[in-house]
Amino acid sequence: MGELHNPIPVKLFIGIIYSDANVADKIQTILEEKFGNMDFISPAWPFTYTKYYTPEMGETLWKKFYAFEKLIDPVEIADIKLYTNDIESQYINDNNGRIANLDPGYLTAAKVILATTKDFSHRIYLQKGIYAEITMHYKKGKGFCFSKWTYPDFQSENYTNYFYTLREKFMRQLASLKKNHIQTCLPE
Repeated sequence: MGELHNPIPVKLFIGIIYSDANVADKIQTILEEKFGNMDFISPAWPFTYTKYYTPEMGETLWKKFYAFEKLIDPVEIADIKLYTNDIESQYINDNNGRIANLDPGYLTAAKVILATTKDFSHRIYLQKGIYAEITMHYKKGKGFCFSKWTYPDFQSENYTNYFYTLREKFMRQLASLKKNHIQTCLPE
């Protein structure tokens, strides 16, 4: 029988797709107040990978990622997704559509997980109507690998470079935790 361990803390990030930079700035402030200091913010990249959000949010969309200094317990991701859904509902345009779409997830040494409200064959139910999927996985010697369901934007060079850097930051955080004996079951 396997030995039970507490989960290793994970690196919270939140992707935001938006049409109004002022709203994105307001949401960034709200997220920092809730989750603490951000330690890695991506540039804003044009979001041109799908027209899914265009009818609701408009033609010209941008995406960026916010990552947070404080590591979290992975079980928290469902409540975080519910919280970000609530933020989205506070920013509605004249057509009753969202101005921003927030996608929380977390990074481990081995994978990038996204939280979603949508079920599908490759998603696992967490709780409270929230599912999770492994969007990318990390393979030593190969880097990030994609699945057939990995969104095209996550396969882009900009995003993968962001997540490589985020993984490096995360691995340094884990090494610091291990050095300080804060967590006893960390990967080598």
